[in-house]
Amino acid sequence: MSLNLRIILSATTVLIIFITLTAAALNRAFVESTESALRDNLTSQLYALLAAAEIVDNEILMPSNELDALLGLPSSGVYATITKQTGQVLWQSSSALGTILPPVEVLQSGNKRFNKRSVDTQNYYSFSYGINWITDSSTLALTFTITTDLVSFNKQITEYRTTLWGGLLAMAFLLVISQAAILRWGLTPLRQVGIELSNIEHGRQQQIDQHYPQEIEQFTNNINKLLQQERDQKTRYRNALGDLAHSLKTPLAVIQSGLNSNSETDASAQEQITRMNSIVEYQLQRAATAGTSSSAASLNVKAIIDRMLESLKKVYRDKIITLNIEADENLSFKGDEGDLMELLGNLFDNAYKWANTQITVIAEKKGKKLSLRVIDDGPGMKPEQVETLLQRGKRADQNIAGHGIGLSIVGNIVDAYQGELFIRESASGGAEIEIIL
Repeated sequence: MSLNLRIILSATTVLIIFITLTAAALNRAFVESTESALRDNLTSQLYALLAAAEIVDNEILMPSNELDALLGLPSSGVYATITKQTGQVLWQSSSALGTILPPVEVLQSGNKRFNKRSVDTQNYYSFSYGINWITDSSTLALTFTITTDLVSFNKQITEYRTTLWGGLLAMAFLLVISQAAILRWGLTPLRQVGIELSNIEHGRQQQIDQHYPQEIEQFTNNINKLLQQERDQKTRYRNALGDLAHSLKTPLAVIQSGLNSNSETDASAQEQITRMNSIVEYQLQRAATAGTSSSAASLNVKAIIDRMLESLKKVYRDKIITLNIEADENLSFKGDEGDLMELLGNLFDNAYKWANTQITVIAEKKGKKLSLRVIDDGPGMKPEQVETLLQRGKRADQNIAGHGIGLSIVGNIVDAYQGELFIRESASGGAEIEIIL
């Protein structure tokens, strides 16, 4: 998972939790506020009802307009009742006609109570107030009740929730989009570092060139130092090994010259000098092997194959060989050009030495690996010869010129690139050598 996606998902999760908690808090506050306003409204209506009521001969008289038009409109949603201590209804508003209201709770004088009740799935909110009404002849214990259904209340809550969630979701969407844009802008330097590292990996540049914010500048500087140290260390190793081989080559040549001039010199000494000279040449070649590297350039394999075969045509101009080359023009290999030329040079040189009339070269991609096959129609190799031929100084035929280090050098280069080397019999009976890098 990318860093950008991790941050966006984390921030979005936090944002969802925050918005949910905010919505819950705002919804609760609005419901409580609306319910408080409803209570205040019912309280004012009940006090107005108390002020307008008159009792004459134990009968309650109310103004014809009943204080509020809703109380005179049947099923208006606002209802008023006056009951005695026994539960007998002394009076109810015209709006209660045809409406089944929840039973009234009789209260003692001075008591107030708010209730939520349901009748036939309809919810009601009531405010009851108990009072002792004193007349000239007696005292009546009465309970005044104002009741309202919650249709308007619930509708108001639903509309608020719809508006609230719509606004919060729109805000969340804008925040996520803004956050993604800010992250994209903020992480641009890291993406650019990734592009430069990819260019280094494919050999298009040697180090990180651009300047970056101070938070990652030390990181890019350390990468450049590591790349430079890798190049310097490899150069030191190659130079040291090359210097050692060169320093031995001259004394060996002098000794060999002296031995050649002395006919009485033991033949075994001459053989050992020849072997030492071959080892020096091998080590010189080994010193020049660069191996795989993160900063190696991409090479055109077909162009190098053509160049090497053109050179060998001139060397073996007396030999008539038909060349078959199967390689894509855009086939590339990420490595050192000298290594690839040395590898192909040894394989092609062996093929020219042993081929009768035909050499086939096949280069192709196998997944992320490069496969090189060199096939000739020569005498081929016996299975028991393969292991021997991969050793330094070993040759299949002593009559053929060479030092016997060609396949050993090939094996060394293949090892440097963590590759594989296969030697098998070709379909025509000759040798087929396949290298996978």
